[in-house]
This record gives sequence, C-alpha cells and structure tokens, in this order.
Amino acid sequence: MGTLILVVDDTRDSRELFVEFLRMAGFEAEQASGGQEAIEKAAALRPSAIVMDLEMPEMDGWEATRRLKADERTRSIPVVALSAHVMEGARTKATEAGCAGFLPKPCYPTQVSEELKRVLGQT
Repeated sequence: MGTLILVVDDTRDSRELFVEFLRMAGFEAEQASGGQEAIEKAAALRPSAIVMDLEMPEMDGWEATRRLKADERTRSIPVVALSAHVMEGARTKATEAGCAGFLPKPCYPTQVSEELKRVLGQT
C-alpha cells in the first residue's frame, strides 16, 4: 500500500479534484464529505495524512481535527488544513486545533502535494 491521504471537503467537486490529482501524483486517496465521516474513516483506514477543509456544516474541520488529536488511534496522523479564511487568525486557530499544515483556498493541487510531502517528511 502506498501513502494514503484522506481528503475531507463538503464540496464534492473540490474533493474529487484533489483526490484525482493526488492519485496522479502517486498517492492513494480516499474521501469524506464532513467532519464526522472524516473521524470514522481516519480510525478505520489510518491514512498517512488528512487534507481537511475547515469550513463545513454540522462539524467543521477545526472540531474534527481536535477530535482526531484527542483519539489515540488517530492523534499521530498529520492534518493539513484547507481554508478560504486566509487571515493569520485562521492559520493560528488551525495550528491550535492540531493541524500540521495550512493552505489557503483556492490553491493549486501541486501546493497540496508539496505540503503533504513536507508534513510527511518526504521533502
């Protein structure tokens, strides 16, 4: 099995774009459409990293990340936050929630790939 990335975004087009690109870049990729699904899939699949949209209905990415980091089964999985909120406060809040990386939306898929390689120690 290769490096599995879990892509979490409530917008299907965004999820599918990143999943397709990550697969083309040599990663394996799965997807989740919200925070609760992300927590369940992370515990079951144990991905190498998670790309997490922060703004989602029901359970946002900040809360999902806090819950992932509170669970011993998933706490070591690095989370890269994706957010349209590019103010410094959003980056700080994401870091405080436990995110290892932060990318503003919109971003190029290559930026996501590069950030994943960075947090996984592959650069």
